[in-house]
Amino acid sequence: MSPDELTDPIAFLSSADVELEGRMPWSSNATFLATLRADVDGRPVEQQAIYKPVRGERPLWDFEPGLHRRERAMYLLSELLGLGLVPPTVIRHDGPLGEGSFQWFVDADHSEHYFTVYEQHAHLHPRLAELAVLDVIGNNTDRKSGHCLYEPARDDRPDRVWAIDNGLCFAADYKVRTVIWEFAGDPIDDELLARVAPLCERVPAELAELLDAEEVAAVQRRAGALVMERVLPDEPASYRSYPWPLV
Repeated sequence: MSPDELTDPIAFLSSADVELEGRMPWSSNATFLATLRADVDGRPVEQQAIYKPVRGERPLWDFEPGLHRRERAMYLLSELLGLGLVPPTVIRHDGPLGEGSFQWFVDADHSEHYFTVYEQHAHLHPRLAELAVLDVIGNNTDRKSGHCLYEPARDDRPDRVWAIDNGLCFAADYKVRTVIWEFAGDPIDDELLARVAPLCERVPAELAELLDAEEVAAVQRRAGALVMERVLPDEPASYRSYPWPLV
C-alpha cells in the first residue's frame, strides 16, 4: 500500500496495533519488520512498517543514543520542504521493544538503488538532486546507494524515489557522506530555495525539539549557505565524503 492511499498515514502509524514479524537482515542496529493493523474510516487496514527501537542501537562515538529521533526529524524536514522523499515516520513509546521509530514500509524494487536509478531513470534526476539538497541540510553522514529506494509506477501513480535509513543525520559538525555527487555544483531550483529560506531564521518547534541547540543552529547555517550560494556543494576532496560500503 502507498501512504497516499490513506488520508492520514501518520495517525495510522501512531495508533495501529503492532505485531513483530522478524528482524531485518544486514542491519547494523536491531531493525524489525512489523505489521500494523487498524480500522480506518470503517475498513480494516494492514500495512508493514520498519521498527527501530532505541534499545537495539549499538553505541556510536559521534551520535548520542536516540537515532530514532533523527529518523523522524529527517521525515519532518522532507515534509517541511515539500519534498515527500522520506516515508512517513513516527516515534512511539509503546513499541513491543520499547520506544522507537516506525517508518512506512515501501513496496520497492530492491534490485534498484541510487546508482541504477541514476543510470536507468533519467526522468528522476530532479528528485535525486532534491535528495542531495535534503541531505546537505540534514547533514546525512550515511547516504549509501541502497538507502535510495525505487518504487515502480502502479495504476495511475508514477514511479518515485524514497530515502530511508536516516538515523545518522543532523550532527552539528558538517560531515556529509553520500554517494550522490553527480549534481555537485549544480544550481538549486529557485522554488526549492524559497522553501529552504525560512529555515535560516527559524527551525519549526516540531523539528527543533528532536535535536539539541547546536544541531538546530547548524541546520540554520547549512540552509543559509545553500540560499546564499544557490548551488549544491562542490565535489568532495577526499574519500571521507563517501560512505562505506557504497551500496
